[in-house]
Amino acid sequence: MDLSDWIKCHADTTPDKPAILFEGGEISYASLAHQIDSYVRVLIAGLGIQPGQRVAYLGQNSPEQIALLFACARAGAILLPLNWRLAAPEHVQLLQLSTPRALFVEPGFVEHVNGMRDRIEDLVLVSFAYSGGGWQSFDELAAQAGDISSMQVPTGLSDKDGLLLCYTSGTTGTPKGALLSKNALAWNAENSVDMHDMTTDDIVLTVLPMFHVGGLNIQTMPALITGATVMILRQFEVDHFYKAFDRSPITLTLVVPTVMHLLMADERWHRDKDKLASLRMIAIGSTTVPESLVNAVCDWGVPLVQVYGSTETCPIAAYTPPKDAKRKPASTGKTAKYCHMRIADMSGKDLPIGESGEILVSGPNVMTEYWRDPDATNEVFSGRWLHTGDIGHFDEEGFLFVDGRLKDMIISGGENIYPALIESVLSELDGIEEVAVVGRPDDHWGEVAVAVVVVREGSDVNADRILDFCSGRISRFSCPREAVRVDHLPRNAMGKVMKKEVRQLVQKRAISRGQSKNKSGSE
Repeated sequence: MDLSDWIKCHADTTPDKPAILFEGGEISYASLAHQIDSYVRVLIAGLGIQPGQRVAYLGQNSPEQIALLFACARAGAILLPLNWRLAAPEHVQLLQLSTPRALFVEPGFVEHVNGMRDRIEDLVLVSFAYSGGGWQSFDELAAQAGDISSMQVPTGLSDKDGLLLCYTSGTTGTPKGALLSKNALAWNAENSVDMHDMTTDDIVLTVLPMFHVGGLNIQTMPALITGATVMILRQFEVDHFYKAFDRSPITLTLVVPTVMHLLMADERWHRDKDKLASLRMIAIGSTTVPESLVNAVCDWGVPLVQVYGSTETCPIAAYTPPKDAKRKPASTGKTAKYCHMRIADMSGKDLPIGESGEILVSGPNVMTEYWRDPDATNEVFSGRWLHTGDIGHFDEEGFLFVDGRLKDMIISGGENIYPALIESVLSELDGIEEVAVVGRPDDHWGEVAVAVVVVREGSDVNADRILDFCSGRISRFSCPREAVRVDHLPRNAMGKVMKKEVRQLVQKRAISRGQSKNKSGSE
């Protein structure tokens, strides 16, 4: 049974129920099942896609991407969703690494692809708008492919076969493609159902990009597998979010902190509270979530539930039970129902409760491998355990606290400094909009912590106040030695702060000032 069978099941039992709501239109489960059949015909009969071959998709959030993913599951193909925000050279790199057989492209990105066609010559280009000029029309391919009942659908496929290929950001080198199996997506959906207590009555609002596992797999795919309804926004806009509630009583949505702050800054957050009352949970993740944000949303009247994971875990690995969201605002929750987690030292030995070490994850939701990169795969696996590269600890109740990234940890005078802890403290300072803490080389200490902050408009917070605020709240050696004000922090498409760019900013600043040793209190 592949994932598309779930849609066929819902089409049989609730054919007229809305599966997807999109830009004023409605796609029932029966219609979605029919669309998936059309995509399967195009993949197999129209394009000759064989099991294991890759199929790429370039476009914003749309029902087409959903139908294509389910069709790949039935055909045995692997879907590669491309980040539409990347530049042409970055797309070329990903296509050359993954070598897909075909690239499905939304109309708005046809010219973008035309500009890089000389570097992707062995790729069949499929447009949803027109044919000609080296492009094949999806509608024409579907019309020529014949009836699915007479088509030879691959047999002998396994739940362990790859289905989704998602590339990491590649901020430290060549991007790595996490290969997720059909089984991984199915078990991830089970974790999501447990996390959200999801039922067929839910209406999910998808606002995050589905080229990332967060936007695709935390709520969207699990909701469709469950038989719920999903409203998809092509891309996030505050106005579109609030207007979604005019159409349907949204019960679940997923955000990142940046999005949550934008929603709360809008007057409708309080003015239209009665309209938003259908929301029974907001999930949040992707990056460190300030305690103040969790408390503010919970006090407003809905649990803000944190979820922890990564591309490699599909991504759900831990989540906060809604009843504990307010009680444990600094925690990313407990280990997911169908997942296992350990905290280990550098030798792989389990650490006691309260002691920080690397977070290791295992379970059926974990990736199979990094695509065609056995060395990178071996680096992150110890047997069945995935090394996440994150540092964290458990408390006595089994709640996970993420202290930061292993690569972001600062070693100052032989002491380990965890940036996430400092960021959590500084986020509580009135007037701080956002903050990132990085290490800066220092002749005496080896490294010192530097807080890079965005100050809220109209605030008089200065560097001295920022540095003083940490005193007594965290250990003395962890306190930042410098505070740098910036207009904004560099973030990727999922709202994660790009620490590499922040470190480069701090180091360039130090070099430009001829600074080779620590100077504190500067702005």
